Amino acid sequence: MTIHETLKKSIPDAMRAKDAVRLQTLRSLVTMMTNEVVARKRKPDEFLTDEEALAVLKRAANQRKDSIEQFIKGGRPELAEPEQAELAIIESYLPTLMSREEIETIVRAKIAEAGTVSKAEAGKFTGILMKELRGQADGADVKAVVDNLLA
Repeated sequence: MTIHETLKKSIPDAMRAKDAVRLQTLRSLVTMMTNEVVARKRKPDEFLTDEEALAVLKRAANQRKDSIEQFIKGGRPELAEPEQAELAIIESYLPTLMSREEIETIVRAKIAEAGTVSKAEAGKFTGILMKELRGQADGADVKAVVDNLLA
């Protein structure tokens, strides 16, 4: 079963459990995925592939993270709390990402393999790494590790 199907089938469970936050989040995600299906010029009753669904989930997670950051900066932590609850639900459907230590091990190996990498080539090097680590590591973490090692 694809991620899209799993999300759709989780809605009745959330309704039975009377979990309003989970229900709202799942409905929001299913709507985002249906919109993505339509944007790809397919019928609304079709399902996204897991790769396409993961892209939608990551986008939703990033939106929640941005909202949380803005609410906290604006001195409104009470508005950040529901966003954090939604983010936790969204992240439960995302695969676990590599830790910075695991990323650092891979980056060190790639630097050794490539020889020396200058600070000027950091962006290009990060891009190459991201192609290999797509879906396994957060881009911001990879960039931070590369910048730290090349500093």
